[in-house]
Amino acid sequence: MGRLELDYTNALSEVVGAQHGVTPQELDALAGPSREALRAIQARRKVDLRWMDLPHETAMHERVLEYAGRMAGRFENVVVLGIGGSALGTIALHSALNSPYHNFEARGPMPRLFVLDNIDPDLVGEFLDQFDPAQTLFNVISKSGTTAETMAQFLLFRERLIERLGHAAHVEHICVTTDERKGVLREIVKREGYESFPVPDGVGGRFSVLSPVGLVPLALVGIDIKGVLKGAADMDERCRPEDLRANPALLHAALQWTMQSKKHKPMAVTMSYSQRLALVGDWYAQLLAESLGKRKSRDGRDVFAGPTPVRALGVTDQHSQMQLYMEGPFDKWFTFLSVEQPDHAVTIPSAYADLEAVSYLGGRTFTELFHAERDGARVALTEAGRPNVTFRFPGVSPHSVGQFLQLLELSVAVMGEHYGIDAFDQPGVEAGKIAAYALMGRPGFEARRAQIESASPKRQHLV
Repeated sequence: MGRLELDYTNALSEVVGAQHGVTPQELDALAGPSREALRAIQARRKVDLRWMDLPHETAMHERVLEYAGRMAGRFENVVVLGIGGSALGTIALHSALNSPYHNFEARGPMPRLFVLDNIDPDLVGEFLDQFDPAQTLFNVISKSGTTAETMAQFLLFRERLIERLGHAAHVEHICVTTDERKGVLREIVKREGYESFPVPDGVGGRFSVLSPVGLVPLALVGIDIKGVLKGAADMDERCRPEDLRANPALLHAALQWTMQSKKHKPMAVTMSYSQRLALVGDWYAQLLAESLGKRKSRDGRDVFAGPTPVRALGVTDQHSQMQLYMEGPFDKWFTFLSVEQPDHAVTIPSAYADLEAVSYLGGRTFTELFHAERDGARVALTEAGRPNVTFRFPGVSPHSVGQFLQLLELSVAVMGEHYGIDAFDQPGVEAGKIAAYALMGRPGFEARRAQIESASPKRQHLV
């Protein structure tokens, strides 16, 4: 099935120098802290970090597949109503493992998938203009049931379904993924009789892609979720050793922490040399930013921790961002996502033999050119003293993508220990939600609204 590899050669001081690269002594110094961090995380996997065991939850996997089997052939569209961690994993795996043209088939063997992860009225309104709710299954995803964006969408599409189908028939067009026991969506499920799946305790949104949050919509559109889970389970085993240099999650966490804390590189650029993996970078951006971007340490000090994730796509962004990366500030380190064997072989035709700037391409393949562009970017960055690592995928498969997801989740959890922060809360996100509740007039938030209004500038300065 193929093993995901992490090549960190070009992040080391022997290649890019001690100012920008990690020295052997710096890695050795993190051996003990990495071991303790791993023990701390592993001790919580059966308590409040249940996301770690999601690849092994076989009973839930079978239930998801049974539901997907029952729904097969019944709908033209599957629509996810969710945002953030309730959406990004599904988007990432759908783009990685289904055809990029999946949704262009009007009536293919599998339904189209749309993830409405924004409440922009033009996005929602255009969907209503283009698609028939009566041909659609809506997967409503919110652990708490209080996510304003998701609930607003749910209320809208519920009403449209009832108008088209009647109250009794609309029930089969809605599937809810929410808290196992409590919350407003769980109460709505009881009242309406919707099919539902649990978000287990100890599974936060950004760590939920291998729970029913991601598995349900992905199974509905034909993704091999068992293959994804097998890859994740295999990586879980690979990441059990306490030896820093033998454990890819520990090593990746150590490199990230050192790049920001010791090498003054607060920006983590993920360059995907695979169109299919491009949106996996978006998933990782949330995982990194929301987990590690924290003001307070565990002991209450102001630390303002966290790297800034940046997403780039090779070769597209070699023509838009590379100039900055090559000659701009030394505040970035780079992660290449590299696929050794693409699914398609496309040959470049030969023509214009007398024009050497074009003729040399003839008879070569797009894979050769793509890899040359990737390797050229890596060589150029390394020669410029810009540290970089490469995740090598044998191919873009359910197994390889599952490995990658589990590795990065474990790595980020360990990073939280290195940074001395809580990697599993999101107080900054909650602050924005509370302000929005107040401005929308939600009961119980009147004092916050008054505070916002009293603090507003008395006059605007416009030009």
